[in-house]
Amino acid sequence: MFANFNFENPEFFWLFLLLPIAIAWYIWKRNKQTPELKISSVKGFKATPSFLSRIKPVLFIIRLLVLSLIITALARPRTVDVSTRTSSTRGIDIVMAIDVSASMLARDFEPNRLEAVKNVAEEFIKGRPGDRIGLVVFAGESFTKTPITSDKSIVLKSLEDIEYNTMLENGTAIGSGLATSVNRLKDSKAESKVIILLTDGVNNSGFIDPHTASELAEEFGIKVYTIGVGSNGMALSPVAIMPNGRFQFGNVQVEIDEDLLKQIAAKTNGEYFRATDNQKLEQIYSQIDKLEKTEIEEFKYYNYDEKFRPLILLAGGLLLLEILLRFTLFRSFI
Repeated sequence: MFANFNFENPEFFWLFLLLPIAIAWYIWKRNKQTPELKISSVKGFKATPSFLSRIKPVLFIIRLLVLSLIITALARPRTVDVSTRTSSTRGIDIVMAIDVSASMLARDFEPNRLEAVKNVAEEFIKGRPGDRIGLVVFAGESFTKTPITSDKSIVLKSLEDIEYNTMLENGTAIGSGLATSVNRLKDSKAESKVIILLTDGVNNSGFIDPHTASELAEEFGIKVYTIGVGSNGMALSPVAIMPNGRFQFGNVQVEIDEDLLKQIAAKTNGEYFRATDNQKLEQIYSQIDKLEKTEIEEFKYYNYDEKFRPLILLAGGLLLLEILLRFTLFRSFI
């Protein structure tokens, strides 16, 4: 209720310290506020205090209320309505190219490489409210899962739906995945264009050479961050499909063409990262998030509604009431 209520000049509340002094002064002077008559004896007089004399302190109470209202008004009570508008001054268009080949189901990550990548990518997307993001998936071939868009709900839903798909030719077509990503960004008007390409293998499929794709990225001013996913040594990976349609897993040597990924990153002024577990993968996306920051300006608009006027009007009304009572009803006691 009072979340947007404040006082512009709260220092005036110190004036309330004068009220106890005024009360003490009134009590001390009270007996001297009426005329005195000295006589030798009061036996012939009957003390009958009138009703008006008893309620005369009401005038002082009204005066205290007037002072309290004036002090509160001087503190300028008001409500504040704050509206915010953000403006991106340096937009970034990002395409996340994710390997979805069978090897991405390897269990050296929890629960597997693909799910680990999806979980980390989800947090990365949520942390980029000012950017447009698209998704490209590739195995033996590649396709656009989501064109670049500012609607994060669409991107997140598409990311959630990514899974190993037998409809795609098996293999790892790094060149095709990169070329498709470049195609998504080549007409972008953003000041910064970025591809985050993630794979766990070597280029062994597709019709586009990765070096050719990286040259296209360089030509269109697209920076490529490459990530190699996989533990060192052996990893429990799919080796065959059983009659029930499920994968049979076995220990397989992890092979990542790190030289190729480093060359792609270097040619496009990006960086290469190696993720050997879930924590390292999170750190890599966090580092990329810091490297590619969108500059956002925030504009706040304040609408103030001053509340001191009713207090002044009420104080003025009470002051007039006190004056009226003092010179009419209580006139004989002044």
